[in-house]
Amino acid sequence: MNPPTPPSPRRRALVLAICCASVVVVVMDISIVNVALPAIRRDLHASVSGLQWTVDAYTLVLAGFLVPAGASADRFGRRRVFQIGLAAFGLGSLLCALAPGTGWLVAARAVQGAGGTMLNPVAMAIVATTFEDPAERARAIGVFGSMAGLALALGPVLGGALVDGLGWSAVFWVNVPVTVAAFACAALFVPESRAVRARRFDPVGQALTVLVLGGTVCAIIESRTLGWTSPVILGLLAAAALGVLGLLATEPRRADPLLELRLFRSVPFSAAIVTALWALCGFGAFLFVTTQYLQDVRGLSALEAGLCLLPVGALIILLSPLVGRAVGTRGPRLPLVVAGTALALGGLASLRLGPSTPLPAVLATYLLFGVFLAAVNPPITNTAVSGMPRSMAGVAASLASAGRQTGTALGVAISGTVVGAARGPSFTAAAHGVWWPVAALGAGIAALGLLSTGRRAMATARRAAESFEALDTAATPPRPPAHTP
Repeated sequence: MNPPTPPSPRRRALVLAICCASVVVVVMDISIVNVALPAIRRDLHASVSGLQWTVDAYTLVLAGFLVPAGASADRFGRRRVFQIGLAAFGLGSLLCALAPGTGWLVAARAVQGAGGTMLNPVAMAIVATTFEDPAERARAIGVFGSMAGLALALGPVLGGALVDGLGWSAVFWVNVPVTVAAFACAALFVPESRAVRARRFDPVGQALTVLVLGGTVCAIIESRTLGWTSPVILGLLAAAALGVLGLLATEPRRADPLLELRLFRSVPFSAAIVTALWALCGFGAFLFVTTQYLQDVRGLSALEAGLCLLPVGALIILLSPLVGRAVGTRGPRLPLVVAGTALALGGLASLRLGPSTPLPAVLATYLLFGVFLAAVNPPITNTAVSGMPRSMAGVAASLASAGRQTGTALGVAISGTVVGAARGPSFTAAAHGVWWPVAALGAGIAALGLLSTGRRAMATARRAAESFEALDTAATPPRPPAHTP
């Protein structure tokens, strides 16, 4: 049988454009919704916990199901799962736009998140398999990755314009035509592909992961209403702790575990996951608090608030490629130290923000958060997959992405619990309880950057990679000897 004809350059470009459209809507929905939160609170009479769940229902589902979504695509076909993801994301967006109350909105956001899990990792796999030439593949992946920064930059501005002009539901309506067009184009232009060997499903690991993430975030969000000593909160925390113990007991026994614990023998990989968690926890808290500060405390419109956040996204677009090259040539240490320092300084500078702080000082403070996110993302991904065998690279990257989404969920949960229902000048005072931990997270990231990039740490990464290579070699059946007449 003749091998399939590789797609033409024009078709490859179309495939890349379709995949980029998917990453734009998924990433943009994190930042665009934050700008709409004050309008959602007014129109739906939402509580603080309702606003927290509006963000976290999306990010929690993304965090919990990224890895199995990638495995499903490898097994059942990447285009098929990609289209299912587009359909689910579009349906979830439609339900969000039509939601009559907070409960319906939160449930619809979970549907959106379910679709999102089948878009980003699967789209990356489609791009990698469509572009066979290594140089072309590297350029395509670079374009794909830059779309996340573009989406983050445009999200607040587009969200602000839509909220001011058409209302908060417009930030969800805008996704519907994009997903419909991407679905139709995927059917026409995206080639079907599967992995040579798909990882097995791990339903026990999946259930325990959801229990840990859901129990922890739910306990944090509801603790302000019920109290930390409430039987419900204590029960949620106990369930999360039992879930952790269950993962430690069951995952090492599986051939293809959802949570590959052996990866954590590598100090750089473990540090990358912790850095992803801390980094996006800090940035999630920043977005949640800042969008309310700009609109509720300073009285800016949604569009004006989005424009104030534009420098953050612009710095991400400008600096991320430079940081990526620096990581490739000089390693991740300097970018991680810069990122941690910028986050720490941003947290400390935010302590001085009040209702009458001059706007240039506010924007200068936000620039620090832009430098932080631009400098932290490339080394996270690079460190997570660096030195790993090909069989583990996808799993390592998925766990790093899950760490980001988990961090975002925790940042929103914690910051919303800290500021509570404070409004006006009291909001900035309550926000001090957010900015001090954000500064501490920045200091922790800088310290991790120094500790995880030394010789001893890199030696653990080499040993972890060698152990996986040995397992892969042992699992590969020997070839039969060639027949000699």
